[in-house]
Amino acid sequence: MSYLSISFTHKNTDIEMREKLAFSDEMSKEQFLRKLYDANSINEVILLSTCNRVEIIAAVSNINESQNFIISALSNYANLKFDELFERADIYDNAGAIHHLFSVSSALDSIVIGETQIVGQLKDAYRLSLAKGYCDQKLTRAMNYAFSCAAAVRNATALGTGSVSVASTAVAKAKSLFKNQSNVKALVIGAGEMSELTIRHLLKSGFEVVMVSRNIKKARLLAQSFDREIDVQAYENINKLLNEIPVMVTATSAPYPIITQNMTEVCSFNRYWFDIAVPRDIDTIVSPNLKIYAVDDLQDIVNENMKQRAAKAKEAYVIVNKHSLEFFSWLKSLEVEPVVKHMYTRANKVITTKVAHAIKKGFIDSKDEKNIIKLCETILNEFLHQPTKELKAISKDIECDMVLSTVQTIFGLKSDADDVHDCQHTIKFNNRITN
Repeated sequence: MSYLSISFTHKNTDIEMREKLAFSDEMSKEQFLRKLYDANSINEVILLSTCNRVEIIAAVSNINESQNFIISALSNYANLKFDELFERADIYDNAGAIHHLFSVSSALDSIVIGETQIVGQLKDAYRLSLAKGYCDQKLTRAMNYAFSCAAAVRNATALGTGSVSVASTAVAKAKSLFKNQSNVKALVIGAGEMSELTIRHLLKSGFEVVMVSRNIKKARLLAQSFDREIDVQAYENINKLLNEIPVMVTATSAPYPIITQNMTEVCSFNRYWFDIAVPRDIDTIVSPNLKIYAVDDLQDIVNENMKQRAAKAKEAYVIVNKHSLEFFSWLKSLEVEPVVKHMYTRANKVITTKVAHAIKKGFIDSKDEKNIIKLCETILNEFLHQPTKELKAISKDIECDMVLSTVQTIFGLKSDADDVHDCQHTIKFNNRITN
């Protein structure tokens, strides 16, 4: 079994391609997961789709077959050419896949290094896959280690402190455009998580916030969660508001543009619209005194953010590297443990069988059975102590698989698959998500 990760992000695709690759709702994600899960070579799979990335994380039996199937499925879903997707994709396997996963969870691969949303998005993706039965022990192990790594990075480097998200970057840009003005109005479209985050940054930066959403009940509930007044307007007023308010941020999950050319009037004042949704909420619009920023257009602030966080990022990568090595060392130890247990189990069976045979033949008295078995077990434990110690030590070496296979052959452990299976199930594994 191997780990495989296929990644499309701001690093290897433009926003037009990411829009086509994006999964905007849970139903489309589940349908795609089912398609991948049904492939012969894919045993477990998780799909992460955010405004800046689409990641397929899988446990597979054949890397080449699986990566071709996944990219072919994405090609059909997004109506993009297979060769173009394959050429652009960042494909990682085994150690590379785990290192990439840990980097993603720690927000080191994000457009804004240290942004705090990615670990939550990754947890949601894992929960969906786990709930639907598309991932099991192998990916659960990797995901728990990824969440642990993310926590370690946050605690050791403070990369997650401060305003570090696409929403905060958009607000920072807006603030720089109105740095000498106060009480500037800003329109927020949507009432989801990104809208909530945007509003918090807008309020902190001194903007007056107006909010519209198709779900006005949800918008009003969200508005009540802030300690400052939010003007909630009916969605029917969106055209009027777009042409009255100088700043607008939209972050809906609509699968198509909700703001079009015919909604835009010519205004005498400058307007700045920030589209932080993928797929984009704003269609191609040309209008005087209007500047539209999409996710990729915020790169100047992102670059400054990266400069400020470069030293912390180096520290974070040391932690990611350490966790990656520890993860594979731990996996190897899990492979050794069942073999050791099976070795003792088979030896104890031999003791029980031979003692019973000796009693039956009259070689020993039945009243001495327990003492003899105890003596044999003591001798066995003493004899197997050093080999057991060496096996556990060698689990950290690259030759571990070959050594384990040799031990299994020498002791005839491969001949009893049921015993191995039973031993494997004695390993306690905590599959809860690390908070």
